[in-house]
Amino acid sequence: MSKKILDLLPGLALAVVIAIVARFLENLLPIHLIGASVIALFIGMLINHYYKSDKLKPGLKFTSKKILKFAIVLLGASLSIKTVLTIGKLSLTVMIFTLLTCFGGGYIIGKLLKLNWKLSNLISAGTGICGGSAIAAIAPVIEADDNDIAYAISATFLFDMAMILLFPVMGRAMGLSDMAYGLWAGTAVNDTSSVVAAGFAFSEAAGDFATMVKLTRTLSIVPVVLIFSVVSAKIKQSEDGEKQNSVYSRKKVKISSIFPWFILGFVALTMVNSTGVIPSEFGLLAKDISKFLMVAALAAIGLNTDITEMKKSGIAPMVHGFIISALVVIVALVVEYFMGII
Repeated sequence: MSKKILDLLPGLALAVVIAIVARFLENLLPIHLIGASVIALFIGMLINHYYKSDKLKPGLKFTSKKILKFAIVLLGASLSIKTVLTIGKLSLTVMIFTLLTCFGGGYIIGKLLKLNWKLSNLISAGTGICGGSAIAAIAPVIEADDNDIAYAISATFLFDMAMILLFPVMGRAMGLSDMAYGLWAGTAVNDTSSVVAAGFAFSEAAGDFATMVKLTRTLSIVPVVLIFSVVSAKIKQSEDGEKQNSVYSRKKVKISSIFPWFILGFVALTMVNSTGVIPSEFGLLAKDISKFLMVAALAAIGLNTDITEMKKSGIAPMVHGFIISALVVIVALVVEYFMGII
């Protein structure tokens, strides 16, 4: 046991150090244009490009898999089912259409661009749900490669940067109200830090509403992860040469074998937090710990990512991310228009 712990220390320690540096760099920025998770990912990729060591591998694997799942579980302590009821039918209606656009449109575009299904759906999840958090939650379920995770986060991040700058300008040009703009930004911008930046750049009221909408979007991680658990299991069977529609195949797919148990922890904490039992101070602390651990996990993913291998994917994943993000921006506006919000 002690040898196992010692084997984990080098990789784990490096990921934690990078996470601390990333958080420090994030706090130096006057406006949170880029989150610590993305900074940590890029630092890890840069280090891995010039330095590799087998001694780091056990700790990096542990951090990018186990620590990442634990971070997702802790995230549940800061969310509440009541948030969904507070925001109401307005945001849920828009989100249903944007999610359908992401995964439906993403499937078609992924096929046209000849991307592997894991990378394509990671980009769609990052765009449709909540950027890096959604990508991080789905990745272990579909057993995505670290290169695919890094590319998916990079694709969603680049479009986020453009939206932070363009959304306030476009919102004012269209004469959107604080609520209409907040709903639009909360459903169309990807990462949480980007939603906050884009929302409050318009107005304080719009920023508050956009943040609440974003929290509601985060809860959609649960059904999406469960769906991908079943899809991943079916694809595995197909790759093993089994007939998907046979009775044998149906018996083999057991919920107990494919259920992502870390999501059960996430749901449990969310439900408990919804009752008001968890003190708000503990919820905030759990959220901070979750965010830090996720930064460390993404640092580990960066340290496992080969930039040379990423280059082989070409520009197609970025094109995929751009098209899906643009479609979500348009669909969210169209739905708001037909709902009479705009």
